[in-house]
This record gives sequence, structure tokens and C-alpha cells, in this order.
Amino acid sequence: MSNDRDTAAPQRLVLMNPGPVITDDRVRSALAGPDMCHREPEFSALLTRVRDKVTRVAGGDERHTSVVLTGSGTSAVEAAIGSAVPDGGGLLVLDNGHYGERFAHIAAAYGIRAHRLEHGWATPLDLAAVERALVADPALTHVGVVHQETSSGMLNDVAAVTRIAHAHGREVIVDAVSSIGAERVSLAGDGVDWLAGSANKCLEGAPGLAFVSAAKAAFEGLGTTPKRGYYLDLHRHYLAQEKAVAPAFTPGIPAYYAFDAALDLALAEGWEARHERYTALARRLRAGLEELGLEILLPPEQRAAGLTAVRIPEGIGYAELHRGLRAQGFVIYSAQERLARDFFRLSTMGRMTQADVDRFLEVLAGLLPSQN
Repeated sequence: MSNDRDTAAPQRLVLMNPGPVITDDRVRSALAGPDMCHREPEFSALLTRVRDKVTRVAGGDERHTSVVLTGSGTSAVEAAIGSAVPDGGGLLVLDNGHYGERFAHIAAAYGIRAHRLEHGWATPLDLAAVERALVADPALTHVGVVHQETSSGMLNDVAAVTRIAHAHGREVIVDAVSSIGAERVSLAGDGVDWLAGSANKCLEGAPGLAFVSAAKAAFEGLGTTPKRGYYLDLHRHYLAQEKAVAPAFTPGIPAYYAFDAALDLALAEGWEARHERYTALARRLRAGLEELGLEILLPPEQRAAGLTAVRIPEGIGYAELHRGLRAQGFVIYSAQERLARDFFRLSTMGRMTQADVDRFLEVLAGLLPSQN
């Protein structure tokens, strides 16, 4: 016997967490592609298409390529650190949030010497301090920097960091997991040496794939360095994908189908237009939050387009806020660690609409003690 629950249309769930994001119908449909063996020519063609499109999205040219991994964005960051920093080398970690700290934690796990330049969470990078640290320690061969620090929504100046690093003969590893696709970052244009990204978030694919983009010569050069890992060894993946045109290990094939479709949409829209789309949503969201008397963590000039950190209102806890919004079809995200007590986070990534933002603000207003 049916009831209302059986026959009611499913409510639209608006993901305001910073990834995974609401995807385009064409991306979701692509997940249902045919069963495929990853050692057959059909997958080789799919792998080649995805690698080429990823490299273009990352601002690469004929000198560059990409390696695609089955894993989250963290797998790409770890692969880049563990593979690129040589024995005897060191990593200057630019830390102004949780994901800057992650560079240091990964380096420690691999036994890589790291100097952690702590700025404080939600604090802009001190570029003069970066230069001083490189001058003081010539054995620091690489600089690790997060483009969009998702713990706060801060956008770091990757291009400026890269210029300083290159002036001192160092390479840069960029965590672009939460930025690529909607913020300006470019292998060729900025000279980024190693760029780690994810299929979801601003590229609006399905979760499950990550990638590292770099110069072909840089990937080739990894063949002369000792291996620290196995599954996340970038040279192993590069040889398999570039030379054999096959994955090194069994990949998440449905995620490849979805990523192929998402990359087509990203390239057709362009990062500038996607940035403006996200920014328009963020402006609408932030204006509404301020009208409700809520405090936004960062000043406007420091904010990324895709994320807003907001102080938890007086008189209501995060758990109650999350529960009330979830009941109305909105998923929000708590802040992390030292910001968790006072802030929560709202994404404007993915296929969100102005109507979604307006309805969110209406529902949020109904939950605030000050509005009732």
C-alpha cells in the first residue's frame, strides 16, 4: 500500500558544503555510462581525453600534461609532495589554515623536512617572510601553498608566491583542489610547477578522481629520484598513462565518464565566466547574511568566489542550525578546528541558483532567534 512518502517528488537538496557540489544533469547522466574494462582501447581513449582537458583547464600548453588518480583531492596533494620533493630536499609550507597545515602533515608522514611558515588562520600570506625563509634556508627546494584555503574561504596569491620561489630557484606545489575551474591559476601563465586538483568542487564533476598537472619534463625527471610510495608514486602513474595509455591500477570508471562531461562544460564556460557566476551568487548570499546581522569572517578583498565563512549566530548552536536547514533541504558545513566553535561555512560552488540562495536566506531567517 503506497503512502505520501512513496509518491512525493524528492526535494531538491542544495549542497552548500564546499564539495561535493550540485552537478549538472549531463554530469549525473554520464555516471550511468556502459560497463567498461580499463585495459581496453575505449578506456584508453577516455583517459586520454580527460588528461588533455584537465591540462587545458589547468592552463597548460604543449609542454604540460596531467596524471589522473582515483582518489580525493588529498591524494593528489600527497602524490605531488611525496613524488616531487627529492631526497635531501625540503618543503617550505605556507600555513594560514587547515589545508596549509596539511602540507606539513603529509611531509612529516613521508619523512620530508619541512619548514612551516605559520601566519595564523585566516591571515594573508606575508610575501616578504616567504622570501626571507627561502634566502635563509637554501636546502628548501619546494614551496607548498594552498590557492583557496577552504578552512576560511581565503584566496592566496599563488602567482606572487611562484614569482618569489622561481627568483630563488625553487619549485612550487599548489593545492588548487578548491579553486581550479573558478579562480585564476595557470601552469603556463603563472609558471606553477606542480598543481594538484580534484574532479569535484569548482570543476563540478563527481567525487572520486583527482589529478596532478605539471610539465612533461618534470614528470620524466621523477624517474631519477627514489620512490617514497607505491600507489601515489606520480612517476608510476605517468609512465602508465603517457607511455602505455592505460591506468596503473583499476580506476573509478564511472567517475571518468562524469569528469569527461564536466570538463566539457568547464571548458565551454571558461573559468572567468564560472568565477563570475559563483561571485554573483556569493554577493547575493553575503548581502543577505549581512542584512540578517551575521558576521562574515574575511574582508571582501580576501574572499574566494566559492566559499563564505560565517559566524554562528547568538542563541543557536551549529548542530541546531544544521538540523533546521537540513530539514528544509540545505546542507551546510561546520568550520574546522580552531574556527569550529564560532563559524560555519557556505559554498556557492556547483549548479546552485539564485533561487536556491534566496530560499536559503528565507529559511535561515526563520531559524534565527533574533528574527523570531
